[in-house]
Amino acid sequence: MTQESYDIVGADRPGRWIVTCDHATNIVPDWIHGGDLGLPAADMNRHIAYDIGAEGVANGLAAALDSPMIATRFSRLVIDPNRGEQDPTLLMRLYDGTVIPANRAADSADLTQRLERLYRPYHAAVADLVAQRDNPVFCAIHSFTPQLKGRAPRPWEVAILYADDARLAAPLVQACRDAGWVTGDNQPYSGNLPGDSVDRHAHQHGIPNILIELRHDLITTPQDQALWAGRLAPILKQVLADTGL
Repeated sequence: MTQESYDIVGADRPGRWIVTCDHATNIVPDWIHGGDLGLPAADMNRHIAYDIGAEGVANGLAAALDSPMIATRFSRLVIDPNRGEQDPTLLMRLYDGTVIPANRAADSADLTQRLERLYRPYHAAVADLVAQRDNPVFCAIHSFTPQLKGRAPRPWEVAILYADDARLAAPLVQACRDAGWVTGDNQPYSGNLPGDSVDRHAHQHGIPNILIELRHDLITTPQDQALWAGRLAPILKQVLADTGL
């Protein structure tokens, strides 16, 4: 089911998991500056515009878990669905050293339009998927760049992020390390971001949750995305079973 702001795959699958991909694409709707944020194609194909490879992993993982997957249909540079509505980085004007020309001049009316047409419908659809299950488990899939400008290379292959609910996170970190992967425990980012998608749809409601980040140079091709989805699915199933959640 495809809407302007999101796409749902496998809505009728019976699994407990809700797999999300907040930063699935680099699409700029044509009603926003003619579909152009003023950036060259090279920048729109970088991590600043979307999470490279994440949607393919999310799709494969959800299928393996027999659960639905929901993904955005707009670039994080248009408006970031993984931020609360009051977060100052909701609409980015500068990202990893790159100025976003169309956002620099955006006013409150522009922000409201993007909220109402893109951000809020996406979150309403996520909430609806969660509400359809009696015992949901929330899994957000993201990817991270191997290196930010002027920073050291990142060694992690997989990162597990969480706030103060580590019921799934702690055993998942250990399981990923046992699999031989260099695994970040709330690295390279902290999962404690009030108002983000996991907080909004899972943490605030006591729903078991996890956020998985994959280094995007490992998942650039469909083959690699399928490989990592296949690696993660049995581990997620086992960890969930072991916790008894």
